[in-house]
Amino acid sequence: MPVIETKNLTYTYPGGKLPSIKDVSMKVEKGEFVLITGPSGCGKTTLCRCFNGLIPNFYQGEIKGEITVTGLNTSKKHTYEMAKHVGLVFQNPENQLFALSIEKDVAFGLENLGVDREKIRQRVDWALKQVGIYDIRERSPHEVSGGQQQRVAIASVLAMQPELIVLDEPTSFLDPLSAKKIFAVINELNTKLGITVVLVEHRLDLTAKYASRIIIMDQGKICLDGKPRKILNKEETRLLGVGIPKATLLHQELLENKLKLRNTTPLSSQELANFLEELLKTK
Repeated sequence: MPVIETKNLTYTYPGGKLPSIKDVSMKVEKGEFVLITGPSGCGKTTLCRCFNGLIPNFYQGEIKGEITVTGLNTSKKHTYEMAKHVGLVFQNPENQLFALSIEKDVAFGLENLGVDREKIRQRVDWALKQVGIYDIRERSPHEVSGGQQQRVAIASVLAMQPELIVLDEPTSFLDPLSAKKIFAVINELNTKLGITVVLVEHRLDLTAKYASRIIIMDQGKICLDGKPRKILNKEETRLLGVGIPKATLLHQELLENKLKLRNTTPLSSQELANFLEELLKTK
């Protein structure tokens, strides 16, 4: 059974004249790292809100079609029930942080679920260690850097031990170096713990190499869905205004100049450097 499955999912916000997402049909299998991107306003955030039941349980409006997440119909489950299975990390970590210490923030969700005190301690410590902030657990979340705050938000979700983590542009407030570190953490959660990841992000230079699939949306619909190397090579992707990784663009230009390169498209600067090094060795 897919972790996420939607069929002709359509949603219109209250007072909206047009749907924010239209006829979205997709599947996400267990253990996948799916990257969703597309122009601003194309419906990415709205789709994320459907995954954990915020739509239609918190945001009202009109929803049509079908959606199941971890085998549950999100329209028939309360948001707190979906929180046991789906973790959502927002753009601004401060929207999820409010306690006087980092460890209390991470424990908040478990306390609300009535988890045993000793299990809470174990899960909080484990989650903090997974994202590398155990040593600052007693500090206030509002006294640390933006990158550390984002790690706190991820740890808060991770402590719930969900089957699926959805991250909606989690590095939009961070500099490139901090963003790179956060993406490395997310990748480790996927590869080492087997957690299914859905990441909404524009920074494909930093994320494309981690994704097993890329979904591109435009005007509320899914336009392209497939393997990163294939999708990022399409002319349609460029025309949609997606920020194709610079290494991929340079590789395409070199091919146009009829240089003999591997057919495999690079998704990062390091991959491109390796290809060029091999090319120079053959000269």
